[in-house]
Amino acid sequence: MERLLVLVRHGQSEWNLKNLFTGWKDPGLTEQGVREAHAAGKALKDLGLVFDVAYTSALSRAQTTLSIMLGELGQEGLETVRDQALNERDYGDLTGLNKDDARQRWGEEQVHVWRRSFDVPPPGGESLKDTAARVLPYFNAEILPRVLKGERVLVSAHGNSLRALIMQLEGLSGEAIVKRELATGAPIVYRLDETGAILSKQDLAA
Repeated sequence: MERLLVLVRHGQSEWNLKNLFTGWKDPGLTEQGVREAHAAGKALKDLGLVFDVAYTSALSRAQTTLSIMLGELGQEGLETVRDQALNERDYGDLTGLNKDDARQRWGEEQVHVWRRSFDVPPPGGESLKDTAARVLPYFNAEILPRVLKGERVLVSAHGNSLRALIMQLEGLSGEAIVKRELATGAPIVYRLDETGAILSKQDLAA
């Protein structure tokens, strides 16, 4: 039985390129982001992977990335579940601001705390701890059971929603997961045992 879980951060978005806090806003992919999504799909196809179901967020950059990957895989009609539980972290009052402008307004140290601490939220937004509290119940109720049944699951989501999943899967602390960088459009392939423990991990960005 193959318990396969593949996590992919969406390709570069227009706001990634502009160095803006994006959160729940919905910019599209850049040309580079589209290329990254095609490359991710090709990489998965080169591994001979086929999927039974896909999950993505309510945001178009993740949905478009998924659609492009499924096109490369020849699986355009795959069952796809969209849910805002997988959305990016909500950056609150920082949303839409250039990161350099935010540093000028609140100071380098404060913005660093908001971005890289586990449990300190920006004004009106979510910390990574808050994001995990939203993402993980959904993952544990809806996605993980399908993996453990032997289904092959593809998840196209966001840097911080995926960090929450990786934190649980790899047994990482909050302090460790905030340091984990996830490349855009780079699949991480996990194979799990019947308990959900990792048998193997392949990071296609490496």
